[in-house]
Amino acid sequence: MHDIFLEEDGNKNDFLSNSKIMENAELLKNIGVLDYLESMNRVVNNYRSLLVRGLDIFNHINIDEIMDSTVYQISDHFLPSFLAFLWKPVQTREDITIKAYKNYKPVNLNLNIDSITPLEAFFRQNPKPVKLDFLISFLNNEEIVKPYRDIQTEIVVPILGPFGLYGLILIGKKNIDEEYNNDELFFLRQLMSFVSQGIKNHLHYEHSLRDVKTGLYNHGFFLARLTEEVSRTKRNKHCSTIVVIDVDKFKNFNDSYGHLAGDKVLEHLAQVIKKGVRNDDIPSRFGGEEFTVLLPNTDQPTAWSVAERLRVNVADMKVTWDVPLPQVTISLGIYTFDQNSGVDVNTIIRRADDALYTSKQQGRNRCTTWNPEITHIHPAG
Repeated sequence: MHDIFLEEDGNKNDFLSNSKIMENAELLKNIGVLDYLESMNRVVNNYRSLLVRGLDIFNHINIDEIMDSTVYQISDHFLPSFLAFLWKPVQTREDITIKAYKNYKPVNLNLNIDSITPLEAFFRQNPKPVKLDFLISFLNNEEIVKPYRDIQTEIVVPILGPFGLYGLILIGKKNIDEEYNNDELFFLRQLMSFVSQGIKNHLHYEHSLRDVKTGLYNHGFFLARLTEEVSRTKRNKHCSTIVVIDVDKFKNFNDSYGHLAGDKVLEHLAQVIKKGVRNDDIPSRFGGEEFTVLLPNTDQPTAWSVAERLRVNVADMKVTWDVPLPQVTISLGIYTFDQNSGVDVNTIIRRADDALYTSKQQGRNRCTTWNPEITHIHPAG
């Protein structure tokens, strides 16, 4: 890429040094040809800069790196008072994640927005960055726009995909008291097309790894990460743990209150599990009412504490339904492995599963750590 740019600059210099051009330089200047060439050169340089910046954004593989790169690229061009990214980690759910920056650093903007869906219809009709003033006049709904106005948003950039509005990028006013000029707005529109595509690609990848109903990772991704973790424990000589979770007497929820009530229980349970583990852990839906959590670089005592915290949090969980639902409880099985375990992925899962069934046999609503005395016990319920 750089070599091509140098060659283009060389061609421009060769053109300007041509003897015929030099002989008619005054004429060309008077009729505006040289000014036109200079303006075209600025356009080329702007596109060249955008391409380089866009490629830098595309070179990053996760959403945090994409956002960090975007902040750097925009702030290198001009400095907005803030940048904020809002996106749906799971497209089928309303929940959004917010990350904001000021002066290159992450900050908390106290942005009181729970959903971006109210803006979806607008951006389907206007799929491009817009100034907040235009959005306000179009929507004519102060309740929707107030959170954006409160933080002095200047420009709102939609991230649109096949499934609707994936997210928004909010850009604050410039740090110096002047409006964004046309060149800056053009730069933002073009750069944001790279950013939106980069974030969409990441979200599409993430969505392919997620269980639609719960938003947790799916079983396929869990197996892939568990396979990787087994190899890592052998290389790095650390231990890791898996926890298998099953909802006690889940069939009763479906039979007595309907499958929609059962689905609501699973959705609430998934949120409790997600909030109860670390960012690097892998909570997933194993299938039906069974869940798994991979705890990388985690020993048995620590894993026990995590499992007990999940058990207690679920027992305290309230699921709102048309009629009061019984208390939800879970049973858990724990298995820790390291470089000396000498077991494969299937054995790891089976041993955690055996520990889970021991919890069931001993009364449910409890945690059990696998030991060699546990055999394949599969009680009903």
